[in-house]
Amino acid sequence: MYQGLLHAHNGFRWLVLIALLFAVLLAVSGWASKRKWGRADNLSGLILVMIMDIQFLLGIVLYAFVSPITKAAFNDFGAAMKNSDLRFYAVEHILLMIIALALVHIGRAKSKKDVAPLKKYKASAIFYGVALILVLAAIPWDRALF
Repeated sequence: MYQGLLHAHNGFRWLVLIALLFAVLLAVSGWASKRKWGRADNLSGLILVMIMDIQFLLGIVLYAFVSPITKAAFNDFGAAMKNSDLRFYAVEHILLMIIALALVHIGRAKSKKDVAPLKKYKASAIFYGVALILVLAAIPWDRALF
């Protein structure tokens, strides 16, 4: 079960990155060109939120229930904080990803709420862009399965 969930979580990462990159590029280009907010802009944010939510659910199941890494970390949390690998998975990875998820949700909400297209694009570009940076920083690239 652990290996299957881990592979799903690793594979889904690429969908998250593609959706984030696409949403950021669409928002930045719309902001720069001052174009009217369209269906594709709205859809990219919606798809991004859905993909991020699914990835978060996979990650939470791994984190809280099946990962031997987090189980080891929580058995002796003090020792885990001295071990960079255990600390990364027990604290840093999940914290950065939760913040990124919150930023994506805030960006989506702001893009739905604002009336002016430039405000929608600006909010989307900023919130999705920062989320992309956090996600890239929090991915364990040394353990990446391609």
